[in-house]
Amino acid sequence: MISKAMRLARVGSGSELAAALLVALGFPCIMLAAIIPNLWFFAAATAVTYLADRYLHHCGSYLINRLAAVRAGLSIRFLVRQLLLILLLSRMGYGEETLFYVTVACLLAFYGLQAPQSAMVTLIRLRRKLPVVTRNIDLASVRIADAPPQGLMSRPAEKMLHLDVFSMVGVLVAVETGKDAIAYIGLGLTLVLAVCYLAALLPYVRPSRLVPPETKVLNAVGDWLAEYRPTVMLYFSGSKDSAYQANMWLETMAQLGGRPMILLRERNIVPQLATTSVPVLCVPGGVHLMNLDLSSVRVALYAANVGKNIHLLRVPTMKHVFIGHGDSDKIASVNPYSKVYDEVWTAGRAGRDRYALADVGVRDEDIVEVGRPQLATIQSWSGTQKNPIPTVLYAPTWEGWDDNPGNTSLLLAGENIVRRLLEAEQPVRLLYKPHPFTGTRSDKAKAVHLRITAMIEQAAAERVTDPRWAEQSAALRSEQAEARAELTRIEARLAELAGGGRTARDEAELSRDSLADPAREAETAKLKDEWNAASWRAQGWWEHRVITGAQMRLYDCFNESDAMVSDISSVVSDFIASGKPYAVTDSAELGEDEFRRQNTAVRAAVILSNSAAELDELLAAVADPAADVRADARRELKQYLLGPDEPTSIVQFDTAVKALAAKSDARNAGVAQSLGEPVGG
Repeated sequence: MISKAMRLARVGSGSELAAALLVALGFPCIMLAAIIPNLWFFAAATAVTYLADRYLHHCGSYLINRLAAVRAGLSIRFLVRQLLLILLLSRMGYGEETLFYVTVACLLAFYGLQAPQSAMVTLIRLRRKLPVVTRNIDLASVRIADAPPQGLMSRPAEKMLHLDVFSMVGVLVAVETGKDAIAYIGLGLTLVLAVCYLAALLPYVRPSRLVPPETKVLNAVGDWLAEYRPTVMLYFSGSKDSAYQANMWLETMAQLGGRPMILLRERNIVPQLATTSVPVLCVPGGVHLMNLDLSSVRVALYAANVGKNIHLLRVPTMKHVFIGHGDSDKIASVNPYSKVYDEVWTAGRAGRDRYALADVGVRDEDIVEVGRPQLATIQSWSGTQKNPIPTVLYAPTWEGWDDNPGNTSLLLAGENIVRRLLEAEQPVRLLYKPHPFTGTRSDKAKAVHLRITAMIEQAAAERVTDPRWAEQSAALRSEQAEARAELTRIEARLAELAGGGRTARDEAELSRDSLADPAREAETAKLKDEWNAASWRAQGWWEHRVITGAQMRLYDCFNESDAMVSDISSVVSDFIASGKPYAVTDSAELGEDEFRRQNTAVRAAVILSNSAAELDELLAAVADPAADVRADARRELKQYLLGPDEPTSIVQFDTAVKALAAKSDARNAGVAQSLGEPVGG
C-alpha cells in the first residue's frame, strides 16, 4: 500500500511521503487550532509544517512543483500561516489590542519587502546570464565581475520567507507569557533581517556587477574564433542525462591534430561535461550560432542524431560526419537521418555491413572505418578470472522510447538474471550498472530497477556476516581502511581542482575563469584513475555492488569483471574489445538462431532466454578455459566489429579527420575559383 502511494505521489522515499502528508494535514490542523483557539496545538501544527516543508525542499521533491501548480506554492503556504496567526490572535481576544495591529502591520510590511527581493534576485540572474557558456576560452575582454555569494542566490525565496519564523515564535511566546515586548522583538527581527537581505543584494544590481550586453560578449567570442581558428569540431545537442555521449569523445578530441573545439547547444550539458582542455563553446540560441564565423572549421563531428544538428549542417564550408556514441545492432545505429552527413564513420566492417543491410540511403563509399579510440583503456582478458571467485557485470540498457520487449532485459529477465547470479551454486560476485536513462520513461522499468537494487544490497549485507568471507574480510581490513582514506584524500583534491578554491560561482564566472590548464587536467585524469583503483580496493573481491553515476566508469567495470550480461547496445560491442565471455538476453524471444542472425554483436555470445537458465554456460566459460567454446569466435568478432588493432584507433581516426579536411579544402577552393574569389584557408 505504501509503495503504491509512493508511486502515485511520485516520491522517492517513505520519509518524503510522510513529509508530504504532514504538510497536507498540518495546515487544516493550524486552521482548526486558530478557530478553537488552542495556542499549543497551533504552535505544534505550525512547527510540523515548517519542518516538513523544509524537508521536501531539501530533497527536491516532485510534490513541491505540484503544489505550486495547484496554487499552493511556497509563498502561498507562508502567507496562509501568517493569516492563520492573525486569526488566532483575533479568536483569543486580541482583536482590539495594540499587539494585533502591530502584528498585522509588520507582516504586511514583510510581505511588501518580498517583492523587491524577488525582483533583485531575478534581475541579477537574468543580467548575469551570458548568451553563451564557455570553457577554456579567454573572455578577459568582456570583464565579467565576481558572482554574488552563493548564500544570497541559492534558494532566495526560501531564505526570505523563513525570516517570518522570528515573528511567529515571538507572537506565540508573547501570547503565552503576556509580554508583548517579545512579539515586538520577533517582528522587528523579521523586518530588520529582511531589509539586511535587500541591502546585501543591492551592490550586485549595479551595472558594474552585471555582465556586459550580449553583443559585447558575442563579439568577444567572435574575436576568439578569429584568433584560434578551429579546424575540427565536435557538435552535440541533447538533455543533461545524455552528456555521456559527448564525454566519451573528449579524450579523442584532445588527441587530434589541428585545432579541436567542442560546440554544445544546451546550457545544462556544460556542468555535466567531463574535464577537458579542449575549448568548449555552448551556444543555446540558433540565431547566435548562425551568426558565428566558423569558416575555419573543416570537419564537424556529430555524436547524436538530433533536430538541432540542422543548425550546423547548413554550413557548406565544412564536411559533416556522424560518429555516433557507440557501436551496436540497435535500430538507432542505422538511422535514415545519417544520410544527411558527408560521411558516416563506423568502428569496423560490421557497421558498414549494417548500413548495407538496412538500405536506408547511406552509400557504401561514404562510410569510413576508424575503430573506437575510446576502447584503448579496456584490458584484454588473460584467460583466467581475476579473483578467487568470478565477477560478473550486469549492464542492461534502458527501456527506450517505446515498449518493444527487445529494448531491455530489465523488464522481463532482469530479476531472473540477478537472482540466478546471486544464488549460483559456486559463489559469484555481481556488479550491477544500469543505463543512466533507466526508468526515465517507464515506471515499470524504474520499479524493476529498484527491486534489483534491493536484492543486491540485501545479498551484499548477508555476505558481510557470512562466515565464508570472514577470514578474507579480516585480512583485508587494514588495506580497505587505507583505500577509504585514499578515496577521501582524492575526492578532496578533485573538489579543489574543480572549484579552484571557490565553489560559490555562477555560470558567467565559470565561463570567465575556466581556462585551459593542461597540468590541472593531467592531474585530474590521474586522480580519477587512482579513485577508481582505490574504490575497488575499498571493498572485498566477494562483495556485490550497485554502481550508478558517472564517477565509476563503465570501462573500469569491464576491467574489474570476468564476464558480462547485457542487451543489444553499444555496451556489448565495447565489451567485446576485452575478449572476455559475455551473454546477451533475447528479451523479445526471437529464438537463438534468429537472434544471432539479426544481431551481429551476439554471434559469439551466450544467448539467454528471459528465464536466464543459460547462465551456467557463461559461468563455466569463466571458471574453466577448456569450457570456453566461444573464445575463437570472440576474437574474430572483435576484429569484425571494432577493426584491426594496428594502426591504433586514434591513428585511424586522426587520419580520417585529415583526409576529410583535405576534401573540404578542395571543395572550398573549387567554389572560390568558380566564383573568381581568392583562395584562402
